[in-house]
Amino acid sequence: MVRSKQQTTPKPRKALDLWTAPEPRRRRRASALSVVASLIWPLQAAIVASALGGLLTGADVSAWKTGASFIALGALRALLSLLSEQQSDAAAEAVLREARARIVEAEAHRATESPFGGAGSISALASEKLDLLAPYVTRYAPAQARVMVLPIVIFALALWHSWAVAIVLLITGPLIPVFMALVGFAAKEASERQMSEIGTLNDALVDRLSALVDIRLLGARDTVMSEFATQAGDLRQRTMAVLRVAFLSSTVLELFAAIGVAMVAVYVGFSLLGVLEFGTWGTALTPQAGIFLLLLAPEYYQPLRDLSGAWHDKASADAVAKELTEWEAGDTPTLLGAGGPAVAMTGPVDIRLKGCSLANGRALPDMTITQGETIALVGPSGAGKTTTLRLIAGLLMPPTGEVTVAGAPLSSDTADAWRARIGWMPQAPHFLNASLRQNLTLGREGDLDTALEQAAVSQVVAALPQGLNTRLGETGGGLSGGEARRLTLARAIYGAPDVILADEPTADLDAATAQIVTDGLLAQAERGATLIVATHDSQLAARMDRIITIGEAL
Repeated sequence: MVRSKQQTTPKPRKALDLWTAPEPRRRRRASALSVVASLIWPLQAAIVASALGGLLTGADVSAWKTGASFIALGALRALLSLLSEQQSDAAAEAVLREARARIVEAEAHRATESPFGGAGSISALASEKLDLLAPYVTRYAPAQARVMVLPIVIFALALWHSWAVAIVLLITGPLIPVFMALVGFAAKEASERQMSEIGTLNDALVDRLSALVDIRLLGARDTVMSEFATQAGDLRQRTMAVLRVAFLSSTVLELFAAIGVAMVAVYVGFSLLGVLEFGTWGTALTPQAGIFLLLLAPEYYQPLRDLSGAWHDKASADAVAKELTEWEAGDTPTLLGAGGPAVAMTGPVDIRLKGCSLANGRALPDMTITQGETIALVGPSGAGKTTTLRLIAGLLMPPTGEVTVAGAPLSSDTADAWRARIGWMPQAPHFLNASLRQNLTLGREGDLDTALEQAAVSQVVAALPQGLNTRLGETGGGLSGGEARRLTLARAIYGAPDVILADEPTADLDAATAQIVTDGLLAQAERGATLIVATHDSQLAARMDRIITIGEAL
């Protein structure tokens, strides 16, 4: 009879274990070196106890041999501790590097906003919060390894010399982890609340900075400052709550450690004075054994003290790992292609959308756009005009249907080559933290002067403090809305792209500026470019070759 092997489901790993998984060999090596270094102290304690006990009993003690042995062991212990720290530091660096790379890569390829939060929350997670994983790797993990070995070894040595001392250690030692666990629940909850508040405050700061001009125009400075003061006060209170828990755990630990060491000292002292005659294995406690036990007692509690000191590090790391898991669980569409430079697609610009739909299930109209056409996408807000542009640009993949460009299906294999033929003009002007020249060219070849002239923005650039070398900031500080919109037009038409996609190019502009932007777009159509605009502007739509209605007709 053949028995089938029982299938066992592997135990799911905790979030913290998953995010600190890189460099397992370095971490194990660091813990092992830390344990070996800590085990050297009992040898040093034995040397000191033998020397002092010999002096008390009149035995011949070689000071030179004792000192040399103690110093040699101390140097070895210091070397092993240094190697352990180097290994743990390298492991922590690898953990942070891999986690940060995962965040940056995922956000760079994310086609829509993350459900985890805004840019403030994600940047805080990838920077200051992520750094809290390092103390867990460098402090908590080695301390945990020492706790699992050193107290057992010292307890066995104490039991060999005195069962009474062993009982003291056995009673006081386990109480420390029990109280640490009780305090740990409060520490974990407080740390999670603090992590969440940091992300919320960062999101609020990013939002307010992006709306700084509007805040000034509306005279809402005092209101905004009051809101920030309230949120900062809440964060300060949560931080103090975490610190209170940390101090509480340390106080409890020090109390029990001090009581345990004091009880051992009292027993050893009275035993050596002859007052107590019990607690050993049939013979009186010798001075050497008494001194040895006194030197071992503090080291019995030291790993527990180290673990308690790093307990807050674990609580913070747990909170960060939970947020990292929540961030990773936020599934959003992925940007097609690698998102980098590519050789442009060849062939006529023919765009076709067939059977495509939005994420909410609403169907988009089938459309075929040939090279050189000018198309206006119109419809109510939220109908899917911007989404249609993103589908054409390969920034999104439709839940259903197919997008065909230049005779090939738009996919991850063709998206980069297709986007090399596109000029993109977003609805909200946005700039990189670089010079204006870099923002306009984006590393591409083309005639920048012509692009600035066609966008009627040459004089605006000339009036900037450093011209094309001016850094505007991400929101285009120092520019009006119309000027920023014209600069995005110059960026879109730079390099003479075959297709120009413009999202609400004339929104919120005065009539004169809207006319300039419209003329600049139509100038591209005259040279043969395919122009597709999503707009509510009836005058702009009327100047296009065709109008395609998205959603219900206006």
